[in-house]
Amino acid sequence: MPQSYDVVIVGGGHNGLVAAAYLAKSGLRTLVLEKRPVLGGAAVSEQPFGPDFTVTSLSYVVSWLPPTLVNDLDLVRHGYHVYPQGPYFAPRKDGRYLALPEDPRARREEVAKFSAKDAEAIGRWDAWLDDLGRVLGPLVAEIPPKVGSKKPGDLARQAWLLRRLKDVDERKAVDLTRLLSSSAADLLEDRFESDALKGVLSVSAVIGSWAGPRTPGTAYVIAHHHIGDLGDGRMGAWGFARGGMGGVTQAIAASARTFGAELRTDAAVARITTKAGSVTGVALEDGTEITAPVVITTAHPQVSFLRLLDTAELPADFVEDIRSYKSRSGTVKVNVALDRLPEFVSKPGFDPAVHGGTIVLAESLDEVETSFQEAAAGRASTLPFADICIPSVFDPTLAPEGKHVMSMFTQWVPHTWNKHRHDSELEAYVDRLFARMDAVAPGFTDSVLHRQILSPYDMENEYSLVGGNIFHGELTLGQMFHGRPAAGYADLRTPVRGLYQAGSGTHGGGGVTGVPGRNVVAQVLADKRKQTWKDRAHLPRS
Repeated sequence: MPQSYDVVIVGGGHNGLVAAAYLAKSGLRTLVLEKRPVLGGAAVSEQPFGPDFTVTSLSYVVSWLPPTLVNDLDLVRHGYHVYPQGPYFAPRKDGRYLALPEDPRARREEVAKFSAKDAEAIGRWDAWLDDLGRVLGPLVAEIPPKVGSKKPGDLARQAWLLRRLKDVDERKAVDLTRLLSSSAADLLEDRFESDALKGVLSVSAVIGSWAGPRTPGTAYVIAHHHIGDLGDGRMGAWGFARGGMGGVTQAIAASARTFGAELRTDAAVARITTKAGSVTGVALEDGTEITAPVVITTAHPQVSFLRLLDTAELPADFVEDIRSYKSRSGTVKVNVALDRLPEFVSKPGFDPAVHGGTIVLAESLDEVETSFQEAAAGRASTLPFADICIPSVFDPTLAPEGKHVMSMFTQWVPHTWNKHRHDSELEAYVDRLFARMDAVAPGFTDSVLHRQILSPYDMENEYSLVGGNIFHGELTLGQMFHGRPAAGYADLRTPVRGLYQAGSGTHGGGGVTGVPGRNVVAQVLADKRKQTWKDRAHLPRS
């Protein structure tokens, strides 16, 4: 006899857990199925070096998890805590460094070390991004309208979009157009002159992307990382989660269980079952059958619709959109156990603003672009850039006293490396990365106790990140907003009745936001209310 639930969720990453918590809170019998032995997806804490060291395997920083979501699910009660992220610190091989503290005056003073012109421009740049972020934030957080649809409900949603944009004047409209279409280099080179500043800022444009800073569309990615206010009037916290990023997903999981959700691990879904165009449930790889009138998939769109479903059940144009959906990546995540903190030539001694911030290895925009072009030509980058943090500076639970864990988010290797292992080449790539650290922090390599290298192959095969893309799809204009993941389906519904989508490959995804997981619940509940009214309308009158 098949097991039965009101809702089955495929995937126990943060979006699946968020959806489960809200659905269970609303009174629905909800089941989450996660194929790995641990919940969390790409936001998971693990111990590859033994029990003394805990690392965040992939995602390493809380980005813009909405404060309203944190409150709705009472996450603090379940252990959620974020240590605020420190400023950017970019050490250079000539013995200098660029820091970007939050305080505007201190920020200008730091930038002035490299350019008086840039020091005057940095405040205008920050204000400009903040202004655009206030426009984009709510658009990212809300379910987008079906642009182009002539159905009355969709036209109403399009009118809602226009109301959202009522404060966008001619200048801001042009700025938004440029932001969405320009390269990061176009924006940065128009405003700044120093290599140091352009190099650091260009990294935000290409994190997790298969694109260099001169690729059109990368300007938007800068703004995407800059969004904080998602429409509730408060900024989401950027920082390091206590216990690593697994602390975030474990808190959400605890909340979901409190509301009554059932969460299963080692439960790989073989297929999503359907009948006559409607979802009927799922079948697991071990043969278990589970029925449910509602299924939510948080897997990558190509996994959900090309592997778990019979494509004959789907419209041909939808299948084509999903097949052409781009998930290339050249990311290599390196997790490191250290016997001491790195000591930087440019800033000797311990400094919480340095060791507790984001350490960036990137000396110029052109250097970052060259790294990408090497990978695009089929070679691992000679001089990979890195986005580095040391969360154990704040969180003593991650490492023994006096020792530390370091997260090194690096790019690029060829995006085709998701197909096969390239162990010897990856070891050489990481050796070059460590040599780069040694140039600004002598003795770094000697301080390394252990290192874990996660390549695009590992990300795809162990964590189900197709192509090794951490965002479940590239953040390009054609794959954002009403086009993510396919035309007409950014509202989190799918062509199959009762089947919904809510992974990072859907609108609002990209980063640990929980937005797709929260928004899909609104769609499920709205559709259930609509169906209830239809059923009542067809009841015979007494």
